[in-house]
Amino acid sequence: MDVVARNNVVVTGPEDGRVVMLAHGFGCDQNMWRLVVPVLAERFRLVLFDYVGSGRSDLSAWSEQRYSSLDGYAQDVVDLCTELDLRDIVLVGHSVSAMVGVRAAERLPDRIASLVMVGPSPRYIDDDGYRGGFSAADIDELLESLDSNYLGWSGAMAPVIMGNPDRPELGDELTAAFCATDPDIARVFARTTFLSDSRAELGSVKVPTLVLECAQDVIAPREVGAYVHAAVPGSRLITLEATGHCPQLSAPEATAGAIAAFAASAS
Repeated sequence: MDVVARNNVVVTGPEDGRVVMLAHGFGCDQNMWRLVVPVLAERFRLVLFDYVGSGRSDLSAWSEQRYSSLDGYAQDVVDLCTELDLRDIVLVGHSVSAMVGVRAAERLPDRIASLVMVGPSPRYIDDDGYRGGFSAADIDELLESLDSNYLGWSGAMAPVIMGNPDRPELGDELTAAFCATDPDIARVFARTTFLSDSRAELGSVKVPTLVLECAQDVIAPREVGAYVHAAVPGSRLITLEATGHCPQLSAPEATAGAIAAFAASAS
């Protein structure tokens, strides 16, 4: 299968620019990056895509078996990097895609040169000595609500995830993105996301890494950013003066600036 068509790949920016690949999170697609693209495309060769099951990807390529694990999403990244023969890549992963990026970088050490983790969380459920932001009961309730009424769940959860109640249009956009996703696919992706535990993989990251967190984020609170920063050897931590889990929409200039500065310096 043509993976470029399968994942609805869009490439923009100067042909001789360093490659920056933008990977979206749960319930979204590449459109979530649109406000940072004009800034980054001035200097970098941008590669945007939709995971299989999201956006304008080829839904016929989706399988529950493959995408019940973060490894399935990492394979999408690996396939694209290989098919497009990309090298010296800065892989920018939003939310769960930060942990997808960890897996992809381990598989492609000769291609993925650095990572940017935007709002990362290696585990969403609290554990002994670890605060993920949610109890096991919270996640059970979230998944049960999603199962029983996906559209209702989307309308209720998207504004909470987005934050910025004074800018309701942002929550409306995320709601629309959630609602555009096939409910059966979204249920699998949600479980893959919210039940994942990638803490053991963080110590094996060997590439320069930027952890980019928001000052207020109910999905990935500051304790999680500090944990990821401490666990990833040699990583940098930047806290944006932004609210919510999607700074590429709520604070695009600061987000693009941080990514660009890191991409220009990391090697």
